[in-house]
Amino acid sequence: MPVKMRLARHGRKRYAYYHIVVADSRAPRDGRYIERIGSYNPNTNPATIDLDFDKAYDWLVKGAQPTETMKAILSYKGVLYKKHLMGGVKKGAFTEEEAEKKLEKWLTEKDAQIQAKRDRLAGEENAAVKKQLEAETKLREAKEAAIAAKNAELAAEAAAAKAEEEAVDAVEESVNAVEESTVDEAKEAVEEKPAENEEAPKEQGAES
Repeated sequence: MPVKMRLARHGRKRYAYYHIVVADSRAPRDGRYIERIGSYNPNTNPATIDLDFDKAYDWLVKGAQPTETMKAILSYKGVLYKKHLMGGVKKGAFTEEEAEKKLEKWLTEKDAQIQAKRDRLAGEENAAVKKQLEAETKLREAKEAAIAAKNAELAAEAAAAKAEEEAVDAVEESVNAVEESTVDEAKEAVEEKPAENEEAPKEQGAES
């Protein structure tokens, strides 16, 4: 029975993730499988790969044929490298212990590379967030400055209007005071004239 290692699609549209399975090559892509040996999520950066290393290696040795994508995953996780090393052991190029040490060294370096990439991406993300916050702060400060300037302008206009109103009131009070004074003077003049007229006849009578 021809056996393949391949991906079985799951998840929703535009956010798919995959199960890594060993299945009969004649079975539908997302149909029945013999064994599930991991998962692959390309939606993260870097992609998240959860693979049972030993099972993947055992199936590879047994003759399971990986698809092109699975070859890339097996290479990324070091399964193909282990197969290569074990081939060297069979040829007598080095011992199995040396092969294990080489594999361990390779896996350590690979993990360091992955972690370095994660750190770099996290740093870039933090820098982007910081830059965005700075831009938002500048925008907020500009808005606050514009509002403060507008409030100052309105306050100045209100103060000018109040001063003008007070000046008008002062002028009106002055005019009213002058008018009241004029009216009082006129009244006094009117009241004094009859008294003068009354004294005149008396004087004429005395002379006669």
